[in-house]
Amino acid sequence: MATFLYKLGKLAFRRRHFVALIWVALLTLAGVGAASAPTAASSSFSIPGTEAQKAFDLLDQRFPGSSADGATARVVFQAPDGEKITSAANKAEVSKTVADLGSGSKEVAAAADPFAAKTVSKDGTIAYSSVSYKVSSMELTDADRDALQKTVDEARDSGLTVEVGGDALQAMPETGATEIIGVAIAAVVLVITFGSLVAAGLPLLTALIGVGIGVSSITALANALDLGTTTSTLAMMIGLAVGIDYALFIVSRFRAELAEGRDREEAAGRAVGTAGSAVVFAGLTVVIALVGLAVVNIPMLTKMGIAAAGTVAIAVLIALTLIPALLGYAGKRVHGRKARKVLAAEEKPEPKTNMGTRWARFVLRRPVAVLLTAVVGLGVMAVPVSSLELGLPDDGVQPTDTTQRKAYDLLSDGFGPGFNGPLVAVVDVKHSQDPKDAVARVSKDIAATDGVKTVTPPAFNKAGDTATITVVPSFKPSSTQTEDVVHTIRDKGADIKADTRAEVLVTGTTAMNIDVSQKLNDALVPYLALVVGLAFLLLMVVFRSVLVPLKAALGFLLSVVAALGAVVAVYQWGWLGSLFGVEQTGPIMSMMPIFMVGVVFGLAMDYEVFLVTRMREAYVHGERPAQAIVTGFRHGARVVTAAAVIMIAVFAGFIGSSEQMVKMIGFGLAIAVFFDAFLVRMTIVPAVLALLGKRAWWLPKWLDRILPNVDVEGEGLKTASGDDSTEEDRELARV
Repeated sequence: MATFLYKLGKLAFRRRHFVALIWVALLTLAGVGAASAPTAASSSFSIPGTEAQKAFDLLDQRFPGSSADGATARVVFQAPDGEKITSAANKAEVSKTVADLGSGSKEVAAAADPFAAKTVSKDGTIAYSSVSYKVSSMELTDADRDALQKTVDEARDSGLTVEVGGDALQAMPETGATEIIGVAIAAVVLVITFGSLVAAGLPLLTALIGVGIGVSSITALANALDLGTTTSTLAMMIGLAVGIDYALFIVSRFRAELAEGRDREEAAGRAVGTAGSAVVFAGLTVVIALVGLAVVNIPMLTKMGIAAAGTVAIAVLIALTLIPALLGYAGKRVHGRKARKVLAAEEKPEPKTNMGTRWARFVLRRPVAVLLTAVVGLGVMAVPVSSLELGLPDDGVQPTDTTQRKAYDLLSDGFGPGFNGPLVAVVDVKHSQDPKDAVARVSKDIAATDGVKTVTPPAFNKAGDTATITVVPSFKPSSTQTEDVVHTIRDKGADIKADTRAEVLVTGTTAMNIDVSQKLNDALVPYLALVVGLAFLLLMVVFRSVLVPLKAALGFLLSVVAALGAVVAVYQWGWLGSLFGVEQTGPIMSMMPIFMVGVVFGLAMDYEVFLVTRMREAYVHGERPAQAIVTGFRHGARVVTAAAVIMIAVFAGFIGSSEQMVKMIGFGLAIAVFFDAFLVRMTIVPAVLALLGKRAWWLPKWLDRILPNVDVEGEGLKTASGDDSTEEDRELARV
C-alpha cells in the first residue's frame, strides 16, 4: 500500500493543476446539485420493531387521517393574577386564539377548544389547547412554526400568559456559530503548530472543501433518498474534525521529509506513502464505526451514520490527492521564515529536544507509576456510570426562560406532572367476541394500575374494531416510575389478550422514548462487538501484532466509560452544572452511550494509528523498542496533540447550545477525546509498550502468513524511490 500511495502522491504533486481542477469541479457540481435539488422535508422518525411504533402504524391504518405520529403542540393559557380563565373576556380571547391556531397553517389537523374538551384546571386559572399536526415535528417547516409563534404572541398582547409545549416547536438547533468557533480555534492551533500561515491554511481549506462536497451531496440526494434535514448534522461535525486531522498529519510528514533534505516531489510522495497509509486505516476505522450504527436498526441513525461515513471517505481521498497537489503550489513556504533559513544553512544546528521526546523518556523511566496513575484516574472518573439512568430528556430539562419549559411547569402546576407525558393505550378488538366489554375491561384495569392518575373514556373508530384510551401517569414523563407504569400496563395487556383476544398496545411520546432507550440498550453490546472486532482485525493487519490492537481496544473502552462517568456527574448529578449551563438535571440521553462508542472509537483509533505507526516504522527500521517509542513521540506527539485540541475545540463549541441534548453531546465527545488522546494514547500506550518491549510486536507465524502485508511502515519505499540508504544511516533516538 505504501508504494501505491507513494506513487499516487508524486502523481498528484506533478499533475497538481489537473487534481485541483477535479476537486474544484466536484465541489461546484455538488453545490449546483444542492442548490437545484427540491427541498426535502425531514424524514419521518420511526422505530421498527417497537410496540410504540406498532401502535402508531395501527392507528394510521384504523384511524385514517388522524396522523397518529404527527407533531403536537400544547398551548397553555394562564389568567392574570386574581382572575379566572373562565371569565367572559378571557374565555373569548382563548376561543379566538384557538380559531387562529386552527387556520394558521395548512398542516394543522385540529386545535381543541379547552372549554369544550374540559381541559381547564380545577382552580379555573389554567387551560390548554391541544394542537395536532398532519406531519411529524421533523417535517414541519419554519413557516408552520412561525405561524404558531405569531398566534401565541398575539394572544399574549391581551394580558394572558401563553406558553407552548409539545414537539411542534422543536427545530434542529443552529450550529453555524459553534462551527465558526471550532474552525477559528483550529486555525490558531495550526498556526502555533506549524509556525506558517500556508501550512496552517492547507488543512483548513481542504477540510472545508471536503465538508462542502459531502454536505452538498447529501442535500442534493436528500429528496431522492429520503435523507431529511437532520442527516447532514453528524456528517458536518465529523467531516470537519477528521478533515483537518488527516491533512494535518500529511502536511506535518511532508515538512519532516523536506527537513531531511529530500526534494519537494519526493517529500510529497513519501508523506502520502507513510502518513497517507495511516490516514487510510484511520479513516477505515471511523467508517466502520459510523456504518456500524445500522446495527441499531433506527433508520434515521443509520442514514446519519452512512452520510457521515461518506464524508469521512471524501476527507481521506482529499488528504491523499488534493493535499500533495496543494503542497506543490506551496513549496517550501510550508515552513515559516525562520525554519526556511535553518534549512537553507549549510551547517544545520542540532535539533532541540521537544516536549514529546521528554515526555516519552519520562514514561520510559517510570512506566508502572505512569500506567497506574492514568488507569486509576480514569477508573475514578468512571465511578458515576454505576448510577447511569438513560432516557430521552423532555421539556422539563429545557432552560427556564424557554416557552417549552414554562408551558411544562404550568401544566405540572395545573394538572400534575404526568400531564406532560400522557400515554395512549390502543386496543385492537378486531378478533374479540365482545369489543365493548373488552375495551371496558382494559380501561378498568389501567385505571387500577399504581401510578395512573386519570384515564379518559375510550374513543372508538368508525369500524368499531379499535379504541384509544388516554392515560395520565402521576409522575413526570422522564421518571423511572412512569417507565414502570408503561411496563405494568403492557404486562396486564398480555393477560387481557389471553382472556378476551383484545390486543393492548401502549404508545405516545413517553412510551416511544422508553422503547427507543430499550432498543439502544439492547443494541449496544452487539454494536460494540462488531465495531471493536472489525477494528481489532484491521489494526492487527496494520501493526502486525496481537497485543497492540488489544491494548488499543481496552484503552478505548476505559476512556469511553470514564467520559460517560463525567457526563453522569455533570448532567445527572449536577456537579459543576452551572459551569456547563445545566439548569435541570435528568436522565442521560439514551442515544449517548452508543453515539459516543461510534464517534469516539473512530477518532480514538485515529490517534492510535498515527502515533503507533510511527513507532512501528522506527522499530521495523532497526530501532530498539524503547528507542522506537521515543522516535514515535518525537515526530508524532506535537501533531497528535494539535489534532486532539482541534477536535476538542470543535466538540466543546456545542456546549454553548441552548438545547440540553446538544450540550450533552458536545461535552461528552469533548471530554472523551481529551481522556483518550492525553490519558490513553499519550500516557497509557507508551507505558504499556515500554513494559511489553519486543513482545508488543509479537505475531504468531501462522497468523503472519495469513494476514496481508500492507506495508504501512513504508519498507517498500526504498525500492520505489531508489533509496539505497542502509539502516545504519538512520538517526536513532537516544534513550
